[in-house]
Amino acid sequence: QVQLVESGGGLVQAGGSLRLSCIVSARTFSSFGMGWFRQAPGKEREFVAAITKSGGSTSYADSVKGRFTISRDNAKNTVYLQMNSLKPEDTAVYYCAARDSFGISRAVYDYRYRGQGTQVTVSS
Repeated sequence: QVQLVESGGGLVQAGGSLRLSCIVSARTFSSFGMGWFRQAPGKEREFVAAITKSGGSTSYADSVKGRFTISRDNAKNTVYLQMNSLKPEDTAVYYCAARDSFGISRAVYDYRYRGQGTQVTVSS
């Protein structure tokens, strides 16, 4: 059973930073491509960032490019999302997700496993 647990969310002022973490309970974490998604109230879940199994390739939504950075530490079974220059429109529940396929995907349905999410609130 693969479990994902996010942490690091909270309340921050616009322009501030947060770092989200997602610990994955899997014996073969390095075999999973990882992604971050978010869902704001009344909106559909949307892609934020993704990283390949090795960490060699990443992909970002246009809305976060240049402000957010996804990374992973395969020794710690953890994927991170560093969020800088936060804006009120970044307010959402952030979820990490894992897929056991090659390459990068921006589609949430490609990810077999998902966490429960962590709330990020950015005040203006």
